[in-house]
Amino acid sequence: MKVIAIIGAAPTSSACTEESGEVPRLDLPLTRREFLQGSGVLTGTLAVGSVLATLAPSRSWAVELRTLSAAEGETLMQMGRVLYPHAKLSDAVYALLAKDLDADAGKSADTLKQLRDGVAALDKSAGGSFAKAPPAKQLEIVKAIEGQAFFSTVRGKCITSLYDNDMSYTTFGYPGASWDKGGYITRGFQDLKWLPDPPAAASPPSGR
Repeated sequence: MKVIAIIGAAPTSSACTEESGEVPRLDLPLTRREFLQGSGVLTGTLAVGSVLATLAPSRSWAVELRTLSAAEGETLMQMGRVLYPHAKLSDAVYALLAKDLDADAGKSADTLKQLRDGVAALDKSAGGSFAKAPPAKQLEIVKAIEGQAFFSTVRGKCITSLYDNDMSYTTFGYPGASWDKGGYITRGFQDLKWLPDPPAAASPPSGR
């Protein structure tokens, strides 16, 4: 699972456990030397009162980019939010998208060129900075490039970068895999708070 670096955080225990039913503080370390290594660095703070802010050792977060610039990373973050908008999902999670795309760019000159050309095109269409354009304008611009290779690259990466990490699991309330613990039948399967409890006759015996 992916975790994100938090400035000044000290390593703690595993970020994901189900044994106690409690969500521990996230393990999100970053040293100053690591912080200064990249070609670009994305930074921000977790919203006060958010789920992540209550679990992370620090509200400040930083993601290192080794190939792309911070401005390019911010544009990719914002494009990811346009493609998969979640008001309660922190920018720190969308920064993982930029980090993963940056890693791909570092392995392939073609991917790097595609990403840089795509980001430049987004900024040009926005008349300056795509990341700072109004939401309606951003949506219009992204819709206009649907079907292009750059669009497909970013959208495809969103699926894993945005949803396969501990921060998203915590934000959306996903407790993690349960197949090795017997499944969800006795571990939250009926923990719906917004529906009335069904009558006992509606469910057959579990067989246990």
